Amino acid sequence: MIELHYWPTPNGHKIPIFLEEAGLEYVVKPVDIGKGDQFKPDYLAISPNNKMPAIVDTAPADGGAPVSVFESGAILIYLAEKSGRFLPRGLRERNEVLEWLFWQVGGLGPMTGQYGHFNVYAPEKIPYAIDRYTKEAYRLLGVVDKRLAGREFVAAGEFTIADMAIHPWINAYKKAPLDLEPYPELRRWHAAVAARPAVQRAYALTDKVNPNAGAPLSDEERKHLFGQGPR
Repeated sequence: MIELHYWPTPNGHKIPIFLEEAGLEYVVKPVDIGKGDQFKPDYLAISPNNKMPAIVDTAPADGGAPVSVFESGAILIYLAEKSGRFLPRGLRERNEVLEWLFWQVGGLGPMTGQYGHFNVYAPEKIPYAIDRYTKEAYRLLGVVDKRLAGREFVAAGEFTIADMAIHPWINAYKKAPLDLEPYPELRRWHAAVAARPAVQRAYALTDKVNPNAGAPLSDEERKHLFGQGPR
């Protein structure tokens, strides 16, 4: 059994996609980041960076005590190795998948996240920041569009954790949509992944866990999401 500590965000979506694709048994433990659940001591015990998602594997492969994992990239690798799926074992194929996984966690996610913050959530419009992150978001879309030319999936010739990591970060902000028209390979791939039944089941968790997703943020939610300093 996997305990999935989750809230419907781009990083949050990655893990139920894997769990649904792999058919692993899991239970959702909502972490309402707008209410500050990520700062509760019991959650910090498994996710010390007070971010989500995180998991607890109650039946790890070594038969020992439950294993907790935080950081979405690390979780995907852990689950892939646990299940033997979606991360090839061949040297070159595995390397490709990990390259694109870390491209997402180190580039596409942070840069697109800043694009979303300054376009959607910032209390004032800062032209330099908006221009900086908009250009970077489009640059990254161009990188993966070129990568997908002649390829069904991002890496290793098959659906992997790289696809699972990248997909939720493509046009993650409905209130600030990016123009995907110049990226035909990306659009083709994104639609194909979105059509997978397991992916649809994973995204459907949004309405179950947070029916108010997309609503304007309250002052309390802004405080928990954007107002934290050292603790």
